[in-house]
Amino acid sequence: MDQPAPVAKLTVPLGGQTIEMHAMPFEAGELPMLRVRIRERSRFTVFDIDPGTAVAWGEALGSWGRSQSGSSR
Repeated sequence: MDQPAPVAKLTVPLGGQTIEMHAMPFEAGELPMLRVRIRERSRFTVFDIDPGTAVAWGEALGSWGRSQSGSSR
């Protein structure tokens, strides 16, 4: 199996969690998926999301972030 292609790696400044995103390899005709892996100390949460969910999640995060214009970044 091919290695997942890295998309992004983020570190949450206040909690220290690491968020990694990888595009999962897929065979012709399969739905492309994005693997999201969140590491918090020794605990991992991993889930795969489809393109539609990725778009909706990204829009929700961006909308919330923009609404926090008075917050420090």
